[in-house]
Amino acid sequence: MGRHERTLRAIFEEPTRSDVTWRAVEALLLALGAELTEGRGSRVRVALNGIRAVLHRPHPNKELSRAMVRSLQEFLANAGVR
Repeated sequence: MGRHERTLRAIFEEPTRSDVTWRAVEALLLALGAELTEGRGSRVRVALNGIRAVLHRPHPNKELSRAMVRSLQEFLANAGVR
């Protein structure tokens, strides 16, 4: 199992995990062909398969909050990634 597959499984795992790192998510999104552009502050605009979202890079921690992981689940599902 590759690292992107492990990240994807961690994102969709129930109960929602709180140890998913931004670095792993960013690498996964780029591997899926997503377009990432920097916004103001910690915002990152993501476009994948015609679906757009604005994610927030976590700080000062490197892990995403559970709420952000749930938002990411919804975005990926809407973009056809499961």
